[in-house]
Amino acid sequence: MTKARDLADLGNKTSLDEINDAYDAGALSNRNMIINGAMQVAQRGTSSTTDGYNTVDRFKMSNAGNDEAPTASQQVLTSSDTGVWEKGFRYSYRLTNGNQTSGAQANDRIALQHIIEAQDIASMGWDYTSSSSYITLSFWCKSSVAQNFYARLQTSDGTSQGFAFETGALSANTWTKVTQIISGDSNLQFDNNTDTGLVIEWVMYRGTDKTGTMTLNSWGAFDGAVRVPDMASTWYTTNDATFEITGVQLEVGDTATPFEHGKSYGEELAKCQRYFYKVDGAGGQTYNAHIRQTSGSGTQAYAQEINLPVTMRASPSVTVSYQDLHKPGVRYDTINSVSATGSQQSVGLIYDVANADVNSISTQVRSLNVTADAEL
Repeated sequence: MTKARDLADLGNKTSLDEINDAYDAGALSNRNMIINGAMQVAQRGTSSTTDGYNTVDRFKMSNAGNDEAPTASQQVLTSSDTGVWEKGFRYSYRLTNGNQTSGAQANDRIALQHIIEAQDIASMGWDYTSSSSYITLSFWCKSSVAQNFYARLQTSDGTSQGFAFETGALSANTWTKVTQIISGDSNLQFDNNTDTGLVIEWVMYRGTDKTGTMTLNSWGAFDGAVRVPDMASTWYTTNDATFEITGVQLEVGDTATPFEHGKSYGEELAKCQRYFYKVDGAGGQTYNAHIRQTSGSGTQAYAQEINLPVTMRASPSVTVSYQDLHKPGVRYDTINSVSATGSQQSVGLIYDVANADVNSISTQVRSLNVTADAEL
């Protein structure tokens, strides 16, 4: 539903109660500051044992000290996922613990992060320096092991601040909705730029190197040595234990409204492509491209530009791989190298090829794979 339709709809209400009911029913759009909170988009793939951004877009696994690497994966939900299925969720992000044979060590960690740009928090409508102004974080989660978990928020601008809270005791294999109201604080700062503004981290386990005594549900100067309270190791020491999350929403106000399902897959994908974009020519597909000759004798270098579908957050780092470069009917004998550069609007590729047809101004690239990464 568009903002215009939202306002028109609210204009037809005859009382404050009706307006509040419309808001509670999820009538207002563009209120969720989380990108891909329903875990729909996974440009990189659906499973990985490598930390960082490798599966579900905008969510990254953070792990260290493990005997066996955990697995991050996008999961397809079914009607047996009671609680979330009937709410319209069809995907989740799952972390599967490896076999931690040496037990829970002081420097071990498995966590999940989502990072929001500073300018998006600064302009979301939250009076973040006022203790009487609020945002609300809500999400659905499920653990295969009955346990209480912790989550935390961390700011980057000014003097870094931290805020930790608990999920409450989760019953094993049961989807539970967690809601956390977060007040502003006079020490919070969010600059109006594209750098890191707010880190949200869900902690499956952190060892005692980074835990200790702290006050929950309150902002305080960030202490890297005490990020969350000391926590149970039950989940971490259970082989192949799982933790799943979906329906992540961060919004202004002290009420968790129903999850904003109004965004299409295409809208969510475009938001994700601000941070990561992938051209995938796997499977022998052919990517048609126009190129131009940039040197006139001997080995020929050809330049190609790929226009990005959205403006990226920053000039991306670019990787490229390919099967072969050819003119229809004429195979080039050798590709010596390929280099790549990126701007916020385009990716430039330069092919260094031998025995090229110097009169050709167009060609094709088979199995061209390009990634442009501007993640926080």
